[in-house]
Amino acid sequence: MTVKISVLKERDEGGERRVALIPQVVERLTPLGISFSMETSAGVASSYPDSTYKDVTFSSDRNALAADADILLAVQPPTLETVKAMKPGAILISFIYGRNNPDLVKALRDGKITCFAMELVPRISRAQAMDALSSQATLAGYYAVLMGAVHMPKILPMMTTAVGSLRAAQVLVMGLGVAGLQSLATAKRLGAITEGYDVRPETKEEAQSLGAKFVDTGVDATGQGGYARELTDDEKQKVRKALSDHIARSDLIVTTAAVPGKRAPRLIDAEQIKAMKPGAVIIDLGAESGGNCEGTQAGQTVQVGPTTIVGPINVPSMLAEQASELYSKNIMHLLQQIITKDKGLALDFTDEVISGTALTHDGTITNDGIRKAVDPNSPAPPAPAPTPAATPAPTAPAANDTGKETAK
Repeated sequence: MTVKISVLKERDEGGERRVALIPQVVERLTPLGISFSMETSAGVASSYPDSTYKDVTFSSDRNALAADADILLAVQPPTLETVKAMKPGAILISFIYGRNNPDLVKALRDGKITCFAMELVPRISRAQAMDALSSQATLAGYYAVLMGAVHMPKILPMMTTAVGSLRAAQVLVMGLGVAGLQSLATAKRLGAITEGYDVRPETKEEAQSLGAKFVDTGVDATGQGGYARELTDDEKQKVRKALSDHIARSDLIVTTAAVPGKRAPRLIDAEQIKAMKPGAVIIDLGAESGGNCEGTQAGQTVQVGPTTIVGPINVPSMLAEQASELYSKNIMHLLQQIITKDKGLALDFTDEVISGTALTHDGTITNDGIRKAVDPNSPAPPAPAPTPAATPAPTAPAANDTGKETAK
C-alpha cells in the first residue's frame, strides 16, 4: 500500500531557499511504505543537491508531480496553478497563511484537497515536535542578534585593552516568544547586557533564567494559544511610558511581537526612535507583517534619525540548511501521525493535532477563524469522525506544465 509523496522546489519569491524534505528524513520515512518524488534541484539552495537523496525520483514537471501525489509537501504556499493540478482527496502540507491567501484557501476547498497548514499546529506539548513556527522562530531569533551586531558601530561584549575598557552593549528584546527568548540567549552569550520585555508577565521568569532583566510595565495582555492579545489604547500609553527610557538607553533592540492574522503591533514610535542614541540599531522581525517600529520598511535597511532600522524578511531562509532540517523533521512527525506501515494513509479528525492543523478537508474550510475571514457564507464542517484507513486516492492524469505561475 504505497503512499506517493511529492516535494516542490520553492519559487525564488521573497528569497526562499528552504526545502520541505531533507535526505535524512526521506530515509527515516521510507520504511512506512512511501515512494518519494521531488522537483529537480529542490534542495540545492539549502545545500542538499539531488545526489544526496537516495530512492527519490526527480522531475522538472511541477504540475505532473502535484497531479500524481497523494501528499504534496512545500514550505511556502503553492500557486493556484499547482493546487488546481492536484487530484481530489490529495493532501497538501505547507505554510498557507489563509487570511492572507483567501483565493488559495477557496481553491483548496473547491478542489477537495485536505490541507494541513503548518502555522496552525496546536501549541500543546504533544505537538511540539510538529511546531514549525517555533522551530523556524528559534533560528530567526538567533540570527537577529548577529544581524544587529554587524550593523552596530560597537561590539557587544565588554573588552579590556591596553588603553582602557570598552563597555558592553545594552540589548533590549521586545516580545519574548520563541524568537525573543533565543535573541536574549544569543545576546547574553555574546557578552551584552540584556533586558527583555513582553506584555505577558509569565515570561518574566524565562527572561531572568537567561540572565536578562525583565522590564515590567504593569500590563498583562496574555492571549490565547501562547500569543499576546492586542492592547487597548490606555494600555499602549502605559506601556509606552514605561519603555521609553529603556529604548533610549539601548544600543541594539530586537522586536519580535506578532498577533496571528493581524498587522504586527507597533512597539516603538517615531518619537521614541528620535530619542535613541546615535548609532543605535533596531532589528524588526515583525517587518513582514507591517513592522513593530514606525519607519520600518520590509526587506530594507533604513536610517531614521539616529537609528538604523533593519526590516529583514524570511529570516529562517537565511539559514536555509538547518531551517530545512528543522522544518523537514516537523513534517516527518506530522506524517507519522497519518501514515502507518500496516494501514497506509489514515486521518483521524478526533485527534486534536490533526483537526487543529487542518485548514480544508472534503470540500469544506475546517478552521473556523479562517473560514469566517475568507468566506463567511461557506458551510461549517460536519462533526469530526475517525476516517478509516484508506488506500491512496486514485491518480488523475498529469496536467500540462505551461511554465507559468499564478501570482500569489
